[in-house]
Amino acid sequence: MLRTHTCGELTAAHNTQEVTLCGWVARRRDHGKLIFIDIRDRSGFTQIVFIPKESGEAYKLAQELRNEFVIRLSGTVNKRPKGTVNEKLATGEIEVLAKELEILNPSMNPPFEIEEESEITEETRLKYRYLDLRRKKTFNNLVLRSDLYKIIRDYLGKNKFIECETPILTKSTPEGARDYLVPSRLNYGHFFALPQSPQLFKQILMVAGIERYYQIAKCFRDEDLRADRQPEFTQLDIEMSFVNEEDIFGLTEGLMQAILKELKGIEIKTPFPRISYDQAMEKYKSDKPDLRKEAGSDFAFCWVVDFPLFKYNEEEKRWESEHHPFTAPAECDLENLESAPQKVKSRSYDLVLNGMELGSGSIRIHRSQLQQKVFDIIGISKEEADKRFGFLLEAFQFGAPPHGGVAFGLDRLLAILSGEESIREVITFPKNSSAFCPLTSAPSEVEDKQLTELGITIRRRK
Repeated sequence: MLRTHTCGELTAAHNTQEVTLCGWVARRRDHGKLIFIDIRDRSGFTQIVFIPKESGEAYKLAQELRNEFVIRLSGTVNKRPKGTVNEKLATGEIEVLAKELEILNPSMNPPFEIEEESEITEETRLKYRYLDLRRKKTFNNLVLRSDLYKIIRDYLGKNKFIECETPILTKSTPEGARDYLVPSRLNYGHFFALPQSPQLFKQILMVAGIERYYQIAKCFRDEDLRADRQPEFTQLDIEMSFVNEEDIFGLTEGLMQAILKELKGIEIKTPFPRISYDQAMEKYKSDKPDLRKEAGSDFAFCWVVDFPLFKYNEEEKRWESEHHPFTAPAECDLENLESAPQKVKSRSYDLVLNGMELGSGSIRIHRSQLQQKVFDIIGISKEEADKRFGFLLEAFQFGAPPHGGVAFGLDRLLAILSGEESIREVITFPKNSSAFCPLTSAPSEVEDKQLTELGITIRRRK
């Protein structure tokens, strides 16, 4: 056993005990014959004192210590002298008189101070992300993410959901944002795509009889970046059978109640307000209304409902899906589907928090005939539909239940909960605004041999 205690747990109750600690040197202070250091691990700090007579060889070695050295030390816990107690630290009542010291690994001088909130460029922080993650604020964001995942899993588990994983290497079905393509060596000239969402697979899981599915899913979109976007991101993906909108609203609102209560100690009221798309655009000039002033609350949720099913692409002179082509039209608008598509409302809904779209979902089309009508309107022929979505349409022939779902951007939610402006602050190893990883220098060029195996030739840009 390398250590007996962590650096954040020692108190006056441990007085006179012999302990062994491991961690990083956070600070070193040389007071003449006395050397003080603060040793840090993820739990906190402990003050260590080296005294020549009592610390012996450990005192001599302590003179070599610098910030971020990794060390192991043993000594005796003592109450701090009167007037030196640090009430800001959980361990502020004690210090450890060092008897033994081992330098497990030295460290170069860090490019920025770990313990200070100094001005550092984002590029530097991302390049040395492993150092940035030692900083309390950044580390706490990762703890918040871990706690959020536990709340989600506990809540959905109690509600009889099954966590299922869906493929990362899948079929390209471009709809909206660009796919990230992955060439296949074994299937020469063919490509996988990284999923923009698990949409088709989760609908197939409903055909399979899973009934209640969820996944904390990695998704990928090759699109221009903003503060709230990354090429890879994490979403909570949910799908349910034999439900309508009210079932999904109730489940979601209960989950958000649990999240806010457990992570922030805040009680939120349900049901959330529901605003039609037309009302939102008329009153707030946005389909992402910020209701914090009206609600008198740092957290105001609302549902935006009754979106148009289609939007008209003026450039291409054709109808497109407002969300995606698997969204069901409102029952009362079915008669307008072919004759007046501009009038058709959808059974889709967005969850908005503080003026940001947190997630969206819909009741899905589960009948093949209706699905083909929607494809016809947006210009997807039967042949094209079979080519792109044939596996889903075939599955619908084997008893697809009514179903619907919702997906939430967990990075966005975490950014709001932690008060961060950018989702990069809550992602362990994010890309920068150019979709580039300063830590690993990815994406990068590959060897010609790899390209030859895949049958790919790079056309160099001028």
